Amino acid sequence: MAEQPQSDQLLHSPLHERHVAAGAKFAEFGGWEMPLEYAGVLAEHTAVREGVGIFDVSHLGKMRITGPGAVAYANTVFTNDLAKIGPGQAQYTLLCNAEGGVIDDLIAYEFSAEELFCIPNAANTTTVCGVLADSAPAGITVTNEHRDFAVIAVQGPKSDETLAALGLPVGHDYMRFAQATLNGIDLTVCRTGYTGERGYELVCAWADAVAVWDAVIEAGQAYGIAPAGLAARDTLRTEMGYPLHGQDLSPTISPVEARTGWAVGWKKETFHGAEALRAQKAAGPSRILRGLKATGRGIPRPHMVVRNAAGEQVGEVTTGTFSPTLKVGIALALLDSAITEGDSVTVDVRKRSEAFEVVKPPFVTPGVRAD
Repeated sequence: MAEQPQSDQLLHSPLHERHVAAGAKFAEFGGWEMPLEYAGVLAEHTAVREGVGIFDVSHLGKMRITGPGAVAYANTVFTNDLAKIGPGQAQYTLLCNAEGGVIDDLIAYEFSAEELFCIPNAANTTTVCGVLADSAPAGITVTNEHRDFAVIAVQGPKSDETLAALGLPVGHDYMRFAQATLNGIDLTVCRTGYTGERGYELVCAWADAVAVWDAVIEAGQAYGIAPAGLAARDTLRTEMGYPLHGQDLSPTISPVEARTGWAVGWKKETFHGAEALRAQKAAGPSRILRGLKATGRGIPRPHMVVRNAAGEQVGEVTTGTFSPTLKVGIALALLDSAITEGDSVTVDVRKRSEAFEVVKPPFVTPGVRAD
C-alpha cells in the first residue's frame, strides 16, 4: 500500500476556508483534504433526498482532449460509445487495462468533435491523462487541468429552484450540459451528479469557486440548502448502487464483474481492454457485484466476509454502510456468481454472523430523472 501523505502535504480545494468556517470535519481522500461532514451525515443525506444539498467536489480530476478527431480518438480508448452522444451531452465511461480491469471511471463531456472535457477520479487523474497522451496520434493534445477548474454539485429535488433563482439554465435532460454566466462568471451547468437525485454540477474556474459557492448557498436558503460532505455522498451513492473506484471498481475488478457492462460499447471495433472483456463476458464471470440488505441490525463495512448458508465464504463486501433512508445496513459485495438475488447470506460483522438478503440495487427509488 502506498504511503499516505501527511496533512501538510494534502491538497486543498479553493473552497477550503469556507468549509473551515462552516465547521466541517475533514478527511483525506485521493490526496486531498476534503470535508467529511458538517452538521452530520444523517442531516446532510436527508437534505439531499428531500430538499437540496451542495457539495464541493473540486478534488475530482479535470482533463481536456483536443484536436482534429479528438472524440473519435477517445472512442478507441474509453469503453462506452461516444458515437451515441453529441455536443452538449455527457457520458459515463470507463478506462480499462489490457486485462479488463478498471483504471478509472469518469464522465466525458463533448463540446465538439474536436474537444472532450473529462472528469476522472482525483487520485487517478495523472494516470488517466498519461494513458490518453501515450497513445494519442499526432495533432491530439491531452491536458491535465486538475486545478484549473472547481466543481460544485447542487443535488436534490429543489436543485432546479435553487439554480433558477440565480438565473441559471435548468431543466435540460439528464447527462446534458449548458453554458451560462453568473455575475460575469462563466459556468458549465451539467445535469449530472452522484447522489441518485435530480441535480446539477457546476464547473467554473478555480478562482471563481468561492463566488459561485456563496451565490448558491444564498439562493438555496429558501429551500433549506445544506452543505454536505463526502460521508453523505457515500451513503447517497451506496443507496443507488453506484460503484466507487478503488472499492467496487478497480484495476482488478472488471465492468463485467461490477455489472457496469452497460457502459461498454460492445459493438465498437476497439477500446482498451476489449479483448479481455469480450472473453470474460462470453465465458461468464466467476464473481459478480450484488447488493446486500440487512434483515437484522448488522452494519456491513468493506472487506467483511460474506458466507452462504453452509458457512462457506462466497465473497467480500466492497462497500458497506447504514442506509439513512431505509434505516438498515446495506452493502455492495463481490459474490460467487452462483449466489443470486433472493438468496440469504451472512456477513461476519465484528465477530458476529449477521443475516442479509441478496438484492439488486438500487436500494431506494432513484430521483435522478424525475421532473
